Amino acid sequence: MSGADWIAALNERVDLVSVLWLFPIVFVFHDFEEILTVEQWLARRGERVLAKMPVLARRLLADTFRMNTRLFAQDVLWIYSFIVAAAAAAVFFGVYLPFLVMLAVFFLHVFTHAAQALLLRMYTPGVATAGLLVLPYSLYAYYRLLASGTISWDEIALSLILLVLLLPPALWLLLQGRRAAVRRSIKRADRAAGC
Repeated sequence: MSGADWIAALNERVDLVSVLWLFPIVFVFHDFEEILTVEQWLARRGERVLAKMPVLARRLLADTFRMNTRLFAQDVLWIYSFIVAAAAAAVFFGVYLPFLVMLAVFFLHVFTHAAQALLLRMYTPGVATAGLLVLPYSLYAYYRLLASGTISWDEIALSLILLVLLLPPALWLLLQGRRAAVRRSIKRADRAAGC
């Protein structure tokens, strides 16, 4: 079976609504890999990785490298909530722009995972499912949305413009939230230890 035949068979079996709802499902499987591996990976390699970073990046990401599984999972829950809301807006109301912004983040996230693994020359949490699930899903979702005429290239361009505008404040909020969560966690641990 050729690639085109395989895609045609997949298109017959999977309707567009299912493609949209697959986004939160693929996200969860990708983030399961991260959730299950990040704390141990950071404990083993975090200091070495931080030491290789430029000073500004080290300062910005220091709290991220002190996160535990619970704190990381809380971040994942917030992102998952946005993805579900974006998928629901697309499915129930035909509003695709939030979905396209989140899909762009998801798609580009593949390349951050690949770059991290290549630059560090090691496994990084999430890199396996980024290549095996996130990349194929993202490409297929774009293909289906474009092929069905549901979206246009102009809407993809608009979603990328919005991404460029929204990503810096979103990352700032994420990093501030991580800083506060890590500090609360440290204070709780100190109180529990009787310090």
